[in-house]
Order: sequence, then structure tokens, then C-alpha cells
Amino acid sequence: MFRSASDRSAAAAPSRCGPCRAAAAAMLLAGGLLSACAAGRLTDTHQIDQALRQAELQPAAVAASAVQVVGPQGAMAPAPARRVIAQVAAEGEAGLLRHHLAVMGAQSRVRLYSHNRVRLLEDGPATFDAMFAAVERARSSVMVQSYIVDDAELAQRLARLLARKRAEGVEVALLRDAVGSFGTDPALFEALRQQGVPSCEFNPVNPLRRLGHWGLLHRDHRKIVVVDRETAFTGGINISAVYASGSWAGSSGRRPPEGRDPAQSGWRDTQVEIRGPAAVRLDALVRTTWQRQGCEAVLAPPQEPSRTLPAEATGDDVVRVVASGPDEPGDNRIHATLLGAIAASRRSVHLTMAYFAPGDRIVEALCEAARRGVDVQLVLPSMSDFAPVLHAGRARYEQLLSAGVRIHELQHSVLHAKTFVVDGVLSSVGSSNMDWRSFTGNDEVNAFVLGRDFGAAMERMFERDVADSRPVTLASWRERPWPGRLVERAALMFERLW
Repeated sequence: MFRSASDRSAAAAPSRCGPCRAAAAAMLLAGGLLSACAAGRLTDTHQIDQALRQAELQPAAVAASAVQVVGPQGAMAPAPARRVIAQVAAEGEAGLLRHHLAVMGAQSRVRLYSHNRVRLLEDGPATFDAMFAAVERARSSVMVQSYIVDDAELAQRLARLLARKRAEGVEVALLRDAVGSFGTDPALFEALRQQGVPSCEFNPVNPLRRLGHWGLLHRDHRKIVVVDRETAFTGGINISAVYASGSWAGSSGRRPPEGRDPAQSGWRDTQVEIRGPAAVRLDALVRTTWQRQGCEAVLAPPQEPSRTLPAEATGDDVVRVVASGPDEPGDNRIHATLLGAIAASRRSVHLTMAYFAPGDRIVEALCEAARRGVDVQLVLPSMSDFAPVLHAGRARYEQLLSAGVRIHELQHSVLHAKTFVVDGVLSSVGSSNMDWRSFTGNDEVNAFVLGRDFGAAMERMFERDVADSRPVTLASWRERPWPGRLVERAALMFERLW
């Protein structure tokens, strides 16, 4: 049976938490050693330059030929699709919006989902309140996919709710990553199984656990919850106790209690709630991954949008769902989209990133944008649950600061968000960090939201994070102690491991 809150003090899981995290980190490090020499499938600057030239020369033609709009009842004809884009452009900065659409279309085929209602959710409490409320309302299905599912009270509460919905006849499935959830007591998943809720490990650590589905280097880092193929949640937030309280942000006035390690709670993260056709795409990602992994239970097949949704489940937001993974053909789609957006930026690039060790191409694109007058600002962590990435990112600071990039380090909380807003019209919230593992070894998903209205909400959130951060100046950075510089240089040398 599932543990209640009163049972937690007697549970053994907290005492195992540290060693299990260390074991998971060791497994990933071993995988990194094997993959460090891999070339990876990352878009190069020559490809980006070609896309920019094509978008500049024929923006309308590129957008018309490469951009497809999908609504609640499926793919739209050209005329209604143009009306959707015009409606988003009418929010403001129409030229910038069309410019970014043309650049994306010059890189690859683009599928946009219209008629969504997207809500920005900051930190764990807001996210879990909305998510649990949506699951409570479930009538037909609940799909959960999370890199980490721990066995603390938050996960226990979700497990109880999933079991209850299954008893009501709702289709339910829980997919977690074997390494990310390595420290979780198996009793949680056994209790779910006994109550009819199927759960499945992505690429089990034990190669004999599910023959044909093993790959230590290939992890599932996505965080998706979808209810009734109508409401979806995605972003950086796992099913984990570190989100149970809000972040210890400076502007909130909240601080970690005396003696409490901020790495154990109060993490700063971001999620989005999407109601509308884009939720169908996220639901399909979960079901497709379940099928490819050979998970035991048979789920209903993935679908495309094909029906009229309730009025309360739709809105005016346009979303592009970009999924990536090492098994996908071609270049990493998230890396290509982020790199293209930075290269195409004209006014601003505002990036909040938990793990920042992005490699030369993205760093050079950020520097070049700043040199041509774009307002480039980064909110990065001042502390981390994985120090090597922190130090590898800091090894890039002098290059970035010298080019005019402004850097802010978030104080008091572990930063776990992965968000991005360019020119106020192209926003991203997702699971992908800017590091080698996200770009070459993980299944990831980001939701890109078009338009000035959502971009304004993202900018306000970014300003709050900047207010909760300490600015890093070039002069102060050049005065940092030499031991720190040596650690940073060593971490950068092994950047592809992290």
C-alpha cells in the first residue's frame, strides 16, 4: 500500500537518498566516458547561416511552404492557417514573429498547434496544484512521464490519485527513467501494479530486466502529464519532493530554514499547462515512448487532433512541440531551434538555464548576438546539485562577458528551470538543458509558444529571476581566486561528459 504523510518519518528512503543519487551520477558519468568522443548530431553554424539567408530572401515563401498549422480537427488549409498566424501577429511585433517563423521554416518542417490556452506555472506548488486538479477531473486517460519519480509524500499522493482514477475506469500509465528514479523504493510501483496502474522503466539499468531495451547512455529526461488528451503539463519539474515548497527566492523574502540544505528543497523551476490540440501531441509522445520501450501493458494508440474540444479547453495560443532524442533522425531538433533563434535574434535573448555547458556553437551565437547589439542576458545557477556542469558553464563566463552578455546568478535556491524568450515573441519552456547530455543522449521535449502576449509573461518571470540574482561583472570575474579557475578549466575539458 502507499505510505501516508504520517508514515514518512519511519520510511527508509530519505537515508538512502544520498547514496542513490551518487550511484545514479556514477552510472551517467560512466556513460559519459563512453560517449565523450561521439560527434553528436548538432546543427553547425553553416546550416544556420543558410537558414538565415533563405529566411531573409523569401520569408513569406518559406513560411508558406514549411509551416503547417494543426487545429482541434486536424491540419488546416492554407487560408485558415494564415488567419491563425495573423491573429498571433496582431498581438504585436508582427515583423519579428514572422521573421522567426521564416527562420524555423528554413531549418525544417514546422508543425504548429493552434487554439491552445497556455498558462505559465512557476515552481512546484503552483504546478502540482494545477496538475492534481486536472487529474482529479480525468474522465478517460492520464499519462505520466517523468525522469524522476521519488517515493516521498508528493509521489505517494500522486500514486493514490492514479490508483483511484484507474478504479473509476480511467486509462492510466506511469513511465519513469530507470536512472533518474534509481533511488525510489520499488514498493511504490508494485503497489500501483497491484491496483491496476501499469508503470514502466525507460531503459532499465539491468540489461536482463526487459530484453532488447537497454542503453545506459540513452535516458528519458522528459516531464509530461496529459489528462484526457486535452490538458498537458510539461517543463522542468519532476515528481519529486524538492519541489514540495516554493523556491527560496530573494524577492519572496523566503529563506531555507536554519540548518536545511537548499539543495534538498525549494528548487526554482518552471512548467506550462497547455489546454488544446498541443496536448494531443504530448499525449502521443508518451504513448509512442511506451510502445517503443516494449512496456507490458497495452495502451490505446497515439492520435492526432481530430475532434472539437470543449470551449474551456481551447484558446488563442499557438504552440510548437519540439521533441528530440538520440534515436531521432537528423540533427537534434531542440538544439537546432535554440541555436537558430539566437542567431536570428534582433532585440533580446533572455535565457534561464539550470545546466549550462552548451558547447562552442551556442556560446559563440550568444556572443555574436550581443556584439550586434542584442540584449543578451542569462540567469544561471549560483549552486547546483551537480557541480561539474556549474563549473564548466562558469569557464565560459569571461568569453560571454567580454562580448557584452550580461550574467546573473540566482541566489538562495537551486535553479532547475530551462526557459528561453527571444525578441519577446518566441518562448520556450521544456526539459532540455543546454548541455551535451540533453543534446545528444536524452529524450527531451520543449514547448515553444509564439506571440507577444505569452512572451510578455515570460519576460515578467525573467525580471523576477533577475531581481533574485546577483550580477556577475567582467571586472569581478577576473578577480576570482585561482583555485576556482583551475576547477572551471578542468570541468570544461570534460564538458561532453556532463
